[in-house]
Amino acid sequence: MIRLDRDDGLWTVTLDRPDKANALTAEMLERLCQIAEEARTARALVLTGTGKVFSAGADLDAARAGLATSPLWERLSGAIARLPGLTICALNGTVAGGAMGMALACDLRIAVPGARVFYPVMKLGFLPQPSDPARLAALVGPSRAKMILMAGQKIGVEEAQAWGLIDRIVEGDLLEEARALAADTLGATPEHAAAIKTLIRA
Repeated sequence: MIRLDRDDGLWTVTLDRPDKANALTAEMLERLCQIAEEARTARALVLTGTGKVFSAGADLDAARAGLATSPLWERLSGAIARLPGLTICALNGTVAGGAMGMALACDLRIAVPGARVFYPVMKLGFLPQPSDPARLAALVGPSRAKMILMAGQKIGVEEAQAWGLIDRIVEGDLLEEARALAADTLGATPEHAAAIKTLIRA
């Protein structure tokens, strides 16, 4: 249910459970953590999904069994955020709940038209993962972060782009656009890319 393709420094990770809106089980999250931790050798990492939804977040049955508050979510987003190469979340559709952490941890977020973002932790009675609110607020500002986390608003992709949450809306081939965005980083040395990323973080 998690596919990994490696092509000359570009790692593409695909959530492949379209019949369940790519909802994540504990096993899927564990696998994603392993890939993200191994991806320090990748020059670029792309996260995407199959079907019309990037991910609905935690699988409902697994969430009831405790996955909604699992430390695996924070382990995953932390591993993505620490990667020295370029990370791109290519949203093939709506992203919801804990899966937002993956998108927020990436350097770039691109999306197909019609995608939406929402994080219904207030309604469901859960806290968001520890690093997600700060990453969200850094992108969209504190008031808009509260619109998503506290008011529970579902934000369309056009509005999300205006807010700075989505960097580009892609009408054509989403993965082709992700590869094009990664081209300069893939053509550079890993040390050069990591140095520039460190300067931006500083």
